[in-house]
Amino acid sequence: MNAILRNTLLSAIALTVFSSATWAAGEKIGTVDTAFKLIGRDHDILVEAYDDPAVQGVSCYVSRARVGGVRGTLGLAEDRAEASISCHQVGAISFPQPIKQKEEVFSERISILFKTLNVVRMVDTKRNTLVYLTYSDKLIDGSPQNSVSAVPVVHSTPIPLKK
Repeated sequence: MNAILRNTLLSAIALTVFSSATWAAGEKIGTVDTAFKLIGRDHDILVEAYDDPAVQGVSCYVSRARVGGVRGTLGLAEDRAEASISCHQVGAISFPQPIKQKEEVFSERISILFKTLNVVRMVDTKRNTLVYLTYSDKLIDGSPQNSVSAVPVVHSTPIPLKK
């Protein structure tokens, strides 16, 4: 491998790893073991809560499989692309500022490089509803696996959109 290609690849890896530190991390609610591993943590399903940073009173619960064993414990394994989401009103819904029609609200790395779990919020203005979609993507090839959840907002509280 020539030096320029190697340096470019190392720079891309470093950028991905360091930029992942700014992504939102969920609050761990709990795990359920799915397979025993003699060395390292077991394969499991992780459930995390994410509070929508732009909408007060809405939290999303995301479950996803995590690979265990030595590679999973060290963060070297690639987790599966499947995830499930359930979003709910957990308090009075309010909007400190107008929100975008479609916006990524959470993103978390699920492999050492190039694979992330994403949550996107969309606004269904006709029904005054917040729609949350979770999916995973990779630098080269994403997955069609996805899950969706909706949180209706009372009509007396219109959802303010950024223009």
